[in-house]
Amino acid sequence: MSESRVSDTPAGTGTPAPTGWNTWDVRTHTGMSVLPAGPRVRFGVPGPDGPVLDGFTWRDGLERLGPHAVDGSYAEVTVRAAGHRLRLEFAGGPGDVLHARAECAGAVVLCVEGLDGVTEEAGPLVNVQVGGARWTVATSSPARRLDAPAHTLLLAFEAGAVDLRVAPEHATGTVAETAAVLAARRTASDRTRLRSGGWLGEAADALTRAVTWNTVYAPDIDRVLTPTSRDFVSAERKGFYGTWALHAWDTFFTGLAASAVDRDYARGVFGQILPYADETGMIPNRISDDRGRTDDRSQPPVGALTVYQAYLAGGLSPATRDTTLLTDTFPALLAWHDWWPRARRGPHGLLAWGSDPIPGDPASATLDRAKRESGLDDSPMYDEALYDPATHTMDLADVGLNALHIADAEALAAIADILGDGATAARLRAGAATAKAACDRLLWDTERGGYRNLTATGAHDPHVSPTMLYALLAGVPDPRRAAATAAELLRPEALGGVRPLPSVARNDPGFAATYWRGRIWAPMAYLAVRGLRRYELTELSRPVVGALLRLFLDEWREHGHVRENYPATDGENLTGFEKRSDGLMAWGGLLAYLAFGELAEARPDGWRFAHPGEPAELCNLPLGDGRLDIRAADRLTVALNGRVLLDMAPGVVVRGYRLTTDRVTGTAEGAGDLLVTPPGGGPPVPVDVRDGPRSFAFGPDGGPAEREAPATTGHTHAGTNTPEGSGT
Repeated sequence: MSESRVSDTPAGTGTPAPTGWNTWDVRTHTGMSVLPAGPRVRFGVPGPDGPVLDGFTWRDGLERLGPHAVDGSYAEVTVRAAGHRLRLEFAGGPGDVLHARAECAGAVVLCVEGLDGVTEEAGPLVNVQVGGARWTVATSSPARRLDAPAHTLLLAFEAGAVDLRVAPEHATGTVAETAAVLAARRTASDRTRLRSGGWLGEAADALTRAVTWNTVYAPDIDRVLTPTSRDFVSAERKGFYGTWALHAWDTFFTGLAASAVDRDYARGVFGQILPYADETGMIPNRISDDRGRTDDRSQPPVGALTVYQAYLAGGLSPATRDTTLLTDTFPALLAWHDWWPRARRGPHGLLAWGSDPIPGDPASATLDRAKRESGLDDSPMYDEALYDPATHTMDLADVGLNALHIADAEALAAIADILGDGATAARLRAGAATAKAACDRLLWDTERGGYRNLTATGAHDPHVSPTMLYALLAGVPDPRRAAATAAELLRPEALGGVRPLPSVARNDPGFAATYWRGRIWAPMAYLAVRGLRRYELTELSRPVVGALLRLFLDEWREHGHVRENYPATDGENLTGFEKRSDGLMAWGGLLAYLAFGELAEARPDGWRFAHPGEPAELCNLPLGDGRLDIRAADRLTVALNGRVLLDMAPGVVVRGYRLTTDRVTGTAEGAGDLLVTPPGGGPPVPVDVRDGPRSFAFGPDGGPAEREAPATTGHTHAGTNTPEGSGT
């Protein structure tokens, strides 16, 4: 199938369901629409040539995104146009009633669209008809009706604040309730929203809003979707598609970010791209309304890695994690994993990026398309590569792809174990072990002392990017080689410095500080840091994470942006369209997600908790057990639903923490004291860590409990080649 319009629409819906009021319409941040059939409401201001209702993109007029509940029950946004600042609050969500408030020093314009007609007007109350049903549009002050296109009601209000209530004609309630409803919804949203502070600043708010504000409704397929950016996919917002598009690795990273906001929401996001896999198991690079599918190519295999991480972060033990996420995604992720070695065997039997020939698509089976499969469209790593029509791949075996496929195998093996498919788990682990050995042997460049891409002629390509650190993510090197490799790559003149992990090394001839030729990209940084953490290279990973967090927070404070990519050089302003850096892209939130991991990170053997070295807090992490709060001050405390689980000195690190109804287990090390609350909620039990790492296991009353059997996921950790969960 060529890149034509989508015709093979999969069944199913995303999360939230396409009902009720929400910021569904991809074209605007300044309104709400009701599904399945109802009016669309949006606000604007008067302009010199008439009402200003359109635009308000991150490039033009969108000043600040406020809180946005997943279900649309509360949302807040501020925009500027025609010299006026307009602040909006919405109380929508499930049900048929919308309350809203618009505040502006100038006049306010209300637009109600999708109408069959206006049936009655009486001052601040207007009855309209939509699809044969009658709706009441009530406002807190009289309005002047403006000339409007067909099926549209336009009302203008004097300067100040105006409240709005839109509801079916016979719904009880009045517009006078709007202030109270908005206040109650804001309070309810604040109680459960992910929050951060101190060293983390407003990172939690930024991550959350970059996901929730990018969720839209696609009417042609009747689905709620979360593209990584609503501006990017909407032609009316100066984007590249008609009204929607999904990209493979974008979707998986968005799902991972969403997992810190709401578990059900994340499951819905992960599931959006999977139904579009073809009969061979290949998940396309992109699927969209007006440009169809990319049946010639895929995108980096990060699906199982992100799904498994979201699963681990969903609970303090297997009993409280979201197993449905695994059962829903495993078959498609396994089929995709198995597609790669069938379709992308390149030089020396290793994997290489490629593009298949598609009848009617003359741009397929080309080097340009193979580059696009990498997700790193114009990376200097591929400047000298050629396309091999015999293998349908580049003539370059790629460190990043091979490492990601190994990590994918390990994550899938762990998922298979959880789902009781031991045979598949064993097959995947055997394949990963074979691939690791081949990568370590073939991709290690003895002359340069690092992993490098390998040409068909057997020469190691000199280009350096953070993908070389993916070898650590896959557990390819031994601990000594891993540490030496990371230290060499993270020199300031290469991938380190105050703006770390540019997409190509600064001393690479191809470095240009533009797009994938040098900008800092959160997905690439996330994968590289995961590699450092796998080997417990904290002295290298922590400064990198801290520097990336500062970059993330500075951009959020100054512009309200969560970037597609971040500048690798001082003084570069990325707000212009030609700079190719979308201003509100969900995967940028991965920089915040990495920083969260300095306080609390879910791992296969259990949770790791540590003080980041500065006061910080991360509250309301959504777990199957409840809401988890981590606060770092004079001590580090971890609390579940307000009950303190751990109280530890700043120098103590807890690993492998698991909590069930009858047992709490973990390992502690470092300097200082530790208090562990038993599962029964009794008095905290002290754990002495003065003489080195100490394992603990307490029953409900705080007495000794038999330790759980170690997890055997096949991953390596802490710089060893032993299974995670084997203890210290």
